[in-house]
Amino acid sequence: MNPVAKNRLAKSMNLRRRLIERGIEGLLLFAALVSVFTTLAIVAILLWESVVFFEHVPIWDFLTDTQWTPLFDDAHFGIMSLLAGTLTTTLVALLVAIPLGTVLAIYLSEFAPFRLREIAKPFLELLGGIPTIIYGYFALLFVTPLLQQIFPELPGFNMLSAGLVMGIMIVPYISSLSEDAMRAVPMHMREGSYAMGATRLQTALFVVTPAAMSGLASSYILGISRAVGETMVVAIAAGMQPNLTFNPAEPAATITAYIVQVALGDLPHGSVGYQTIFAAGLTLMLMTLLFNILGHVLRKRFREAY
Repeated sequence: MNPVAKNRLAKSMNLRRRLIERGIEGLLLFAALVSVFTTLAIVAILLWESVVFFEHVPIWDFLTDTQWTPLFDDAHFGIMSLLAGTLTTTLVALLVAIPLGTVLAIYLSEFAPFRLREIAKPFLELLGGIPTIIYGYFALLFVTPLLQQIFPELPGFNMLSAGLVMGIMIVPYISSLSEDAMRAVPMHMREGSYAMGATRLQTALFVVTPAAMSGLASSYILGISRAVGETMVVAIAAGMQPNLTFNPAEPAATITAYIVQVALGDLPHGSVGYQTIFAAGLTLMLMTLLFNILGHVLRKRFREAY
């Protein structure tokens, strides 16, 4: 092949390679923009419908009223009743999921044999893939009767049962992410701890866990967001009656449960009662955003410390 033809072939191959690279870059950019535009569209819809809602209901009443009865003739729009149920069930779930998930992560990362870890971790991830409606009926038909044997006065619908099952449900998220963070801690930190005479337990608790705290904080924030946004478990097991209480032994409704209740009803689109789901959804989104910002701050602080 003469030099001219060889030069033309090289230029043609370079052009084709650049076109392929540009096409791949464009495809990746499009995939990233789809998620961004989807998020912006959701925020825009929530804001637009919420503005229409707040033209009829003052924001001060929305934040301070202690009753939530938007479907009654004597309508009240106090989001605090739904916030109380959401925060209570989330707190109960975290009291179960964070200690249990962290202990499981420490065991799988530092103590479990390789064969056991390779078997246990897929089972944990499979637990996270069970449909949430199954967890809801498990809470209603198994956990609640079990709790009623201990607390006979416990009603059939209660936030305690829903929160406990939610905690079990989000354990795989916390344990899996926390275990990955602990496994990422450099081995020389463990070896240095052993060289100083520390035991495996001391190394796991006082060396590996603090060094992986950035990843642990991320898993905790993910667990909080998962608990706050849970729908079916609380809708089935906690009841759907708004109740301004922080007592987990009482029934209550959460923000997500109320959205499901209205979305499945016969309220006409555009009515004030229907628009309450957008105001409630905006409140839920702001809560999740607050938790994510808090998680980002914690990750940044722990990364700087270690």
